[in-house]
Amino acid sequence: MADEIITLWRYRDFPEALVVRAKLEACGIECFLADENMIRLNWFRSDALGRLRLQLLQEDAAAAMEVLAQEIPAGFSAEEIGEEYNQPRCPNCGSLDVSFQEYDKISLLPLWFFSLSVPIFKNRWKCEDCRKEWKETDENLL
Repeated sequence: MADEIITLWRYRDFPEALVVRAKLEACGIECFLADENMIRLNWFRSDALGRLRLQLLQEDAAAAMEVLAQEIPAGFSAEEIGEEYNQPRCPNCGSLDVSFQEYDKISLLPLWFFSLSVPIFKNRWKCEDCRKEWKETDENLL
């Protein structure tokens, strides 16, 4: 009997899916992103294809969920540069699940008419838990 392959999660954003796949592979869990090449060629088809699907063997699902449920570390030491890195925290809820947004959205009007994307620069942090956005200042880093 062959091992059953299951879809553990679906991702809309390609970078997030790649990070999760790399994290699982670093822990020795074999996985792949279904339709990865099709979506790389044309990301507009992502929803039609069922988004990027993280797939793995059913027997590895529990271990994968355990790896993905690990807390975000508050900091770590980067020995190659000799510095300590502290993860930014949300000033509203204190969450470590924050991301830096270099631009907000891509203007759709030039995309539709001229096939050009125009980034609108934002340069803000965003909390993935409470959705608060803020500009980086020293007092925001707890």
